[in-house]
Amino acid sequence: MHIERLEIPDIWLITPKKHGDARGFFSETFRVDVFAGYGVTVPFLQDNHVRSTQKGVLRGLHFQTLPHAQGKLVRCTRGSILDVAVDIRAGSPTYGRHVTAELSADNWSQLWVPPGFAHGYLTLEDDCEVIYKVTDYYAPECDRGIAWDDPALGIDWRISAAEVILSDKDRKQPKLADAPLAFEYMRQE
Repeated sequence: MHIERLEIPDIWLITPKKHGDARGFFSETFRVDVFAGYGVTVPFLQDNHVRSTQKGVLRGLHFQTLPHAQGKLVRCTRGSILDVAVDIRAGSPTYGRHVTAELSADNWSQLWVPPGFAHGYLTLEDDCEVIYKVTDYYAPECDRGIAWDDPALGIDWRISAAEVILSDKDRKQPKLADAPLAFEYMRQE
């Protein structure tokens, strides 16, 4: 696996190796020992599989609060997405900043998004499938979000707001400045 730390060092872009032949391919998409070598020893408790049928579906920006905060390992197995993670840890040197990565069935990359980040993605083509592992179970009482189009975040989603397809829930999310603080930055020595 090739692991690259992005502009916010807690976010990783991971590209597993594919071993192919005439039959297809084999790929290890997750290994506990590799993650532990980078200091991540949290267990994954749930896998989620999402299908979006249209280009322009935007899901996010979501997170879960404590005690059920989730880290996510996200990959796109059909089509392509623009994946986004926003630092929402109060006191973090990168608070309010974001990183983006294009994840696709072709590039086979994944994004590790630890707890303390809001996460979302936009489908870049029709018929996309996204699979992601999470470090805690879904807990509706801890489910939160921030506005995908908050101008303070400055996210370039690559399409106009008129083209975005949203859920009712995602239309009503607060701007980051109006959302209650959910996480505090813990400096690692």
